Amino acid sequence: MHLRHLFLALLALAGTATAQPAPPAPARSLQPYADEAAFHSVLERWRSEAEKLRPQRAQRMASGAAVMPMPAAAPAAPAALASSDSAAESSATSITNVQTAGVDEGGIVKQVGEHLVILRRGRLFTVRVAGDQLQPVAMADAYAPGSNPRGAWYDELLVSGQTVVVIGYSYARGGTEIGLFEVARDGALAYRSTYHLRSFDYYSSRNYASRLVGNRLLFYTPTLLQPWGPAPATLMPAMRRYGGQTTAEGFERILPATRVFRTDDDFDPASPLALHTVTSCEISDASLRCDATAVLGPPGRVFYVSQGSVYVWTTASRGRWGVPRAEAPAPGSAVFRLPLDGAAPTALKTVGVPLDQMSFLEGAQGHLNVLLRETGAGEGMWDARQAAGRMALLRVPLAAFGDGRTAAAREHYQLLPGNPGLGAQNRFVGRWLLWGGSKGAWALQLGDEAHVASLTPGHAVERIEALGKHAVLVGSAGRDLHFSAVRLSGQGAQLGGQHVVADARQGETRTHGFFYRATGDDHGLLGLPVLGMVAADTSSGPASAAQRHRGVASVLFLRQSDLSFTALGALASQLGPVPDDGCKASCVDWYGNARPIFLGGRVLALMGYELVEGRLASHWWEERITERRRVSFAPQRTLRGARPTPFE
Repeated sequence: MHLRHLFLALLALAGTATAQPAPPAPARSLQPYADEAAFHSVLERWRSEAEKLRPQRAQRMASGAAVMPMPAAAPAAPAALASSDSAAESSATSITNVQTAGVDEGGIVKQVGEHLVILRRGRLFTVRVAGDQLQPVAMADAYAPGSNPRGAWYDELLVSGQTVVVIGYSYARGGTEIGLFEVARDGALAYRSTYHLRSFDYYSSRNYASRLVGNRLLFYTPTLLQPWGPAPATLMPAMRRYGGQTTAEGFERILPATRVFRTDDDFDPASPLALHTVTSCEISDASLRCDATAVLGPPGRVFYVSQGSVYVWTTASRGRWGVPRAEAPAPGSAVFRLPLDGAAPTALKTVGVPLDQMSFLEGAQGHLNVLLRETGAGEGMWDARQAAGRMALLRVPLAAFGDGRTAAAREHYQLLPGNPGLGAQNRFVGRWLLWGGSKGAWALQLGDEAHVASLTPGHAVERIEALGKHAVLVGSAGRDLHFSAVRLSGQGAQLGGQHVVADARQGETRTHGFFYRATGDDHGLLGLPVLGMVAADTSSGPASAAQRHRGVASVLFLRQSDLSFTALGALASQLGPVPDDGCKASCVDWYGNARPIFLGGRVLALMGYELVEGRLASHWWEERITERRRVSFAPQRTLRGARPTPFE
C-alpha cells in the first residue's frame, strides 16, 4: 500500500483501533509496572520472541539483502556494569531564543547578573558587561578538575541564580554529564560538582536535551534496548556523583520499574525498544537531587516541554533489521504527557510523526497541537531529515489523554495541503502554525483549520521565526539569502516585506542562532549569523573573492518596521581559523558558535572567541550599525607550550 494511502487509511481508522469493549471504569492515567519482576518478565518475553527471528535475519544478511541500519547507540556499558506556549521571551534579561516563555533551553551563552557566561570547546568563560564594560574575566574547564575529558562533548549551558549548569555527553563513560559551577559577583568561576547519568546519546541536530523551569532542571535521555544486546538490567538509568572514579562503580538506579509506563500496544520483536527517560533535578540544594520517569516504546522520539508538562512522542523505527513482515498497517505512534507537578503520566495512541519539538504547542485553551508528517524517525541525531509524505494537524483536548488504550479520534486530525519537500521547518507563532521547506510555505490559524494560506516567498524555507505577533521566513534562493515577513492577522496570513542578502547563507541553523528584540508593537531588531559577507562598516572594505570562498563569519542585523526590513549592516569576525587554544574536549561546535546578543540598548555579536559590540548610528538618510569595539577571550598557549592561559 502506498504510504500516502496508508496515512489516509490510518487517519480514517483513528479512534477505532480500540473499539473493543473496555472495562466499565478504565483508569484515566497510565499504570506503571507493578514491580521489577513484572517489568523484566515483559522484556524477557520480547527478547525471546526476537531470538526466534535471528535465523531469518542471519539468512538475509548472508544473501546480501539490504538491511536498514539500527538506531545510533551509545557505547556498551562498561564491563563492571555488565555484571550487575509559543511566546516571546518572558525574561527581560534572557538572551536565548526559546520556544516557550518560562522554559529556558540549554545554550552556549547566558547572562548571569553583570556577566556573560560562554561555553565553548570544553571551557567556560565569563565576560563583564555591566555598565559600559566589555571585559574578559575568567576561564575554567567545563569538566571536573583532574578528570579525563577525552571522548566527551560539553554542549549545553543553563543558569539558575549564580549557578551554572554544563550539560555534556561522555562516550568514554557512556552517559550524560552534569557539571555545576558558581559565578562570583566579580565573574570568577568556581567548580562545584559533577554528576553522571547513565544513558545513551541524547544528541539531536534540532532539539536541546535540557530545559530549566524555575529551579527544576529537566533532561531527556534515551536508553536503547536491543533484543540481542546487553541485558536491560545492566542499562537502566542510574546516577552517581563523580569523585574521581575511573571505573563504573558508584551508580545508583534512579528509575525503578514502578516509574516506567507504556501503552497496551505489543512490542515488535523485529525492532529495538527504548526507555525514553525524563530526569528532573532540583538545583537549589547543595547536592543535586534527581528522580526519573520513563516511557517504554519504539526508539523514534520527539520531546517537547511546556510550562507544565513534558511530552514524549514515540514512533517505530523505519529500520527493521531486514526481518520481513506480513502485510499489515504500519506501526503507529503514541504521545505521552508527563506533568511536572508529579501527577501520573497519561498517553494517547496516534499516527504520523512530528518533525521536531517546534511541531508542538500546548495551547491555553486546553489542547495539544502537533504538526505531523506521514513517516519519519523522530529527531534523534539527524533523523528529522527523514520526515516525508503528507501533512496533518493533530489538535486534541488534553482531557482526551488517558491510560494509553485509546487513540486520538478522527475529528482530532486535519489533513493539510501542500508538501514542503526537503528540509521541512515548522513553528507556532501565537495561535498560528507555519510550515515550509524547499517547495513553499503555508500557514493556518488554530480554530480555523479549513482556511490554509499558501505562501510563495520565492525561496526555500530554512528557518521560521516569530517577529512579535508576526513571523519571518528565512532561506536561500541560488547564492542569496532571503528574509520574507509574514503578516498574521484576522485577515489571514500574507507575505510582507522582503530583504535579500547577496552571496550569503545562514551561518547557524539551530533556533538559538536567531534573536529578535521588539522595540514597539510593530518594530524591532533581529540578528542572524551569516556566512559569505563582511561587516557593512566601510573601513572593513568589500568582501574579497577569497573571503567569500572560505565563508567569512558575521552577524547580520536588520530592523523591521511594520514588516518592512531595513539593512543595518553586520558585525564581522576577524580571528579567522580557530587559534591554537589547546582544546582537549568538545573541539567541534556542533551547537554552533555565533549568536546575536541584545543587552538593553546594546547590540553585540558572539562569533567563536570574539565578542563584537556595535553602535547604531542614525542619520536622516539611513541607520547603520558600525563596530564600536571588540574583545577576544581566546585562551593562548605560553611560549613553552604549557597549559593555555586566558586573555594573554
